[in-house]
Amino acid sequence: MESSKPETIKNIPTLEVKEVGYVREVKKGIAKVKGLLSCIYGQLVEFENGIKGMVVGFNLREAQVIVLGEERRINVGDKVVTFSEFFRVPVGDNFLGRIVNGIGEPIDGKGSIIASDYYPVFKEAPGVMAREPITEPLLTGIKVLDFMIPIGKGQRELIIGDRQVGKTSIALDAVINQKGRNVICIYCWTGGSHTAFESFMHRLKEKGVFPYLVAVCSSAASPPAEQYLCPYVAASIGEYFMCKGKDVLVVFDDLTKHAWIYRQMSLLLERAPGREAYPGDIFYLHSQLMERAGRLKAELGGGTMTFLPIVETLQGDITGYIQSNLVSMTDGQIYLNTGLFHEGFRPAIDLGLSVSRIGSRVQCPAIKELGKSLRLEYARYREMLRLTKLRTRLSEEALERMKRGQTLEGILTQDNFFPLQLSEEIILFYAYQRKILEVLTPPALEKFKSDIFDFTKHLQPRLIETIEKKGELTAEVTTALEGVFVEYFKKLKRARARGDAAAS
Repeated sequence: MESSKPETIKNIPTLEVKEVGYVREVKKGIAKVKGLLSCIYGQLVEFENGIKGMVVGFNLREAQVIVLGEERRINVGDKVVTFSEFFRVPVGDNFLGRIVNGIGEPIDGKGSIIASDYYPVFKEAPGVMAREPITEPLLTGIKVLDFMIPIGKGQRELIIGDRQVGKTSIALDAVINQKGRNVICIYCWTGGSHTAFESFMHRLKEKGVFPYLVAVCSSAASPPAEQYLCPYVAASIGEYFMCKGKDVLVVFDDLTKHAWIYRQMSLLLERAPGREAYPGDIFYLHSQLMERAGRLKAELGGGTMTFLPIVETLQGDITGYIQSNLVSMTDGQIYLNTGLFHEGFRPAIDLGLSVSRIGSRVQCPAIKELGKSLRLEYARYREMLRLTKLRTRLSEEALERMKRGQTLEGILTQDNFFPLQLSEEIILFYAYQRKILEVLTPPALEKFKSDIFDFTKHLQPRLIETIEKKGELTAEVTTALEGVFVEYFKKLKRARARGDAAAS
């Protein structure tokens, strides 16, 4: 007797189990929902009118949901349906050149964005075995950073300082300098003025940055849930490009306001306040974000993601709760001093409190050679500057050091939104190393800074290409640079002679 084979069942409908609850209370972007007995943290829910939400807490009585939209459209008694997935955001190449809000929706008026994939907002960071050491430099075009506080691709470098001292300008200069370097930039604006954000975007458009930029904006007028999720959404968009093997730079501006909005949400969720009224998990809030930066192994794509988080201090106090937390999570900090800013030293970076834990191993040979003693020289100059204020009599040797320190300070000063090429930085500091700039007056030094690169480019066009490509001070390069300096000063001497003749 033949055994009958069971017929293959086809087209079995997919079943999705959903829980249905109802809104018990809604205020300040937080909805309390009853009936969701099996919900989990981070689960996506949908209200009766189509607005999405995310579960951020629960107890025996109710679930706590943050509203991802206008809470005014949600009423007590509305139905709430759960989804069998965590909150995810759209990602993809089509996001380049676009501005999105804190949950990945376009807000630039250019229409919808076709997503290549969807990434979870709270994705687990790559483990230690999935990472490689950081060895490549991320050039910012800011002289004091590239020579004394180098940043590597995959590093987390904190930018810290008081209000209005140039924190955002440093980050934007780093973004502008990635033009033509095959680095994807993501600028995350959280909790600030929308007018200021539009001003920054206008500046970046003028610099031609948008083809490789994604802007994620959740201003102070945005719902609290969007402000809370904004940095994580920016990191998820960056992870898409990193997993494709690309280099990514993410700027978080700023995490102080992000901590404020999380404190507000936590107090509304009736969580116990701790130090400075922040909840106990505030450290985890930023640490789970910071650990997503790094460099992946080649078999995982080999991409990198560099973080430049910005945090604000009050009257220079870097021992505050959020500030000290972020200092401990990152690989160094760039500290901006209000006193230096008012003295006119821009960018106002305090070299005594600023540090990069990656160090000189990511610098090219030329920068490593030229920058090894700059920090010590500048520290000695600042010390002697304090002595002169006390009217202390200095020796001739000390006066020479003062003159050299003034020259170094003049070289280090730099205008906002004008980052320099690698070759331009190397030419300036090689001239400083050769001690040919101390004879120049401050106006003549400024003219040298502005003219020498174009002069070199006109006289030795191949030299610029060689320096950019190799980043080394070979005998051929140094000989060519010496010749450029000789020709420049001959030209300067002839100009002075013509000026004296005309005056007489």
